[in-house]
Amino acid sequence: MFRRHREDFRLAVAPMLDWTDRHCRYFHRLLSPHARLYTEMVTSAALVRGKQLRLLEHSQQEHPVALQLGGSEPQELAVAARYGMDAGYDEINLNVGCPSDRVQSGRFGACLMREPALVGDCVKAMRDAVDVPVTVKCRIGVDDQDDYADLQHFTETMLGAGVEVLVVHARKAWLQGLSPKENREIPPLDYERVYRLKREFPQLVVVINGGITTVDEVQAHLARVDGVMLGRAAYHDPYVLARVEAALYGEPLPTREDVLHRMRPYVEAELARGTALKHISRHLLGLYQGEPGARGFRRRLSEGAHLPGAGWSLLEQAIAQPRVAA
Repeated sequence: MFRRHREDFRLAVAPMLDWTDRHCRYFHRLLSPHARLYTEMVTSAALVRGKQLRLLEHSQQEHPVALQLGGSEPQELAVAARYGMDAGYDEINLNVGCPSDRVQSGRFGACLMREPALVGDCVKAMRDAVDVPVTVKCRIGVDDQDDYADLQHFTETMLGAGVEVLVVHARKAWLQGLSPKENREIPPLDYERVYRLKREFPQLVVVINGGITTVDEVQAHLARVDGVMLGRAAYHDPYVLARVEAALYGEPLPTREDVLHRMRPYVEAELARGTALKHISRHLLGLYQGEPGARGFRRRLSEGAHLPGAGWSLLEQAIAQPRVAA
């Protein structure tokens, strides 16, 4: 149904709950014109039963941007996907990788890797409802799924349902005994398993995720798979997005100060509509990671952004900290 260019998926920023909101995505787009951006996970129930369509809010500058949905009821997901497409999202992604207790109790996320047939039904229903790509983000396995054959069967089922893009977090998820944070760090990374998947399913666009932090690592993975998705690295050290953008697409490296000044119209527009500065500035804290003055930059924002009346002038003060340190 869709004939996409693999180029479209070379670089992406992972959906991260409580992190990749619309303010974060706007900021990341300034750093990387080409990266595919993803929303935080939105449950299909929140959209369909809760009528919380405000969760779909985003700016035109974010594109290409994907809506990530969580759920396991095919028709409900189909309706939610339609809402997402009508709201202008370029892709609908189904979460089959999140290991949190809250997700498991709703029968979605990583626990669905045990039910590939159900995931296939969900994907088919969503694809029938929308005219944008429907993709899946999964793990390499859950709990006692230690055999590559489990991932192979899951992938075959996804292909049968019409999936053309699979984003694979190269760690297993332990649904019992590990917290969501521990699930991002303790299960060992197994990139080779993802590479094997790409070799055996060459028609599938395979995007790798998990523990990738540098330009060199991104380029090494791209020699083996179609795309790389950055997660925590893109959040805690966002300037890495600009470095990767320069390496992959030849974009000139912007200065950090220039990026912040390009944020000004957005920040002032949001302040005018009643958004508190702290909701935007929290995403900027890591911009000077590893640079002289980084601590002063973070401190100025952290201490001032929550105060009544905090505005652009606080950001100007924060920007001055690295200048002085340099």
